[in-house]
Amino acid sequence: MTATLARIWGSGTGRLGLVLVVLVVLGALLAPLIAPHDPNQIAVMNRFSGPTLQNPLGTDQLGRDIFSRLLYGTRIALGVSILSILIAFVAGLLLGIAAAYLPPRLERVILIIFDIISSFPSLVLALAVVALLGPGLWKIILIVSVTLVPHFGRVARAQTLALKNSPFLEAERVLGASPARLVLVHIVPNVSGPLVVLASMDIPVVIAIEAGLSFLGVGVPPPSPSWGTLLNDGYAYLDQSIWMAVFAGLALTIATLGFTLFGEALRDAVDPKLRTEP
Repeated sequence: MTATLARIWGSGTGRLGLVLVVLVVLGALLAPLIAPHDPNQIAVMNRFSGPTLQNPLGTDQLGRDIFSRLLYGTRIALGVSILSILIAFVAGLLLGIAAAYLPPRLERVILIIFDIISSFPSLVLALAVVALLGPGLWKIILIVSVTLVPHFGRVARAQTLALKNSPFLEAERVLGASPARLVLVHIVPNVSGPLVVLASMDIPVVIAIEAGLSFLGVGVPPPSPSWGTLLNDGYAYLDQSIWMAVFAGLALTIATLGFTLFGEALRDAVDPKLRTEP
């Protein structure tokens, strides 16, 4: 782990990505301590204020502090991303390994399901489901998780197919290891590595999906301070104040750029084919 972080830090883009990721994560974790105000505290008399000492990034159309709402919006963005990817990771890992070991007919069924889900763009599928079931935080997490399962499942299946007939597993079988032990002790740890790299690169995708749904008004319901909601409010009141749109867009840019650069650097650090060491 330390060696991987050292290789990431040794890359210019990786270093930038790691710094931005740390800033975003710290902002989410320390939001209750850093935020100067309650993110939902209304002060109509102070609406559309510019940056001041009391409101470092200004206020919105209801006089709520933009800085506080951005910090708490970070928690929503990361919470949705981490939970969605964790669910998709586990489901994709299990289905991918199962597909590699099941008979061809059942394997094809799983792959067809993956193809059906992948045929719909994530945002379009999310809009369709939300239109039917209504908005909600857990619905967004579930929808995003389902759209990411094929992403992890195909990689898990390919890795399992490459491993299941390897010599060290044959030796374990000869020594009497059960199929469950082979999968849990050898297959899962070896398959999980590439999936972790994949998960780190999917975080900015999920952040963008959540923000997009909230921007369209079908994501995280108000008054929760989602970045997408802040962007929507900033766009609606752009003629009266630019601060909401500017700072919400900047927060979204920093998070997506940071996790993208970090994910690419992590991929390069753990892939021997891409690693260039003296």
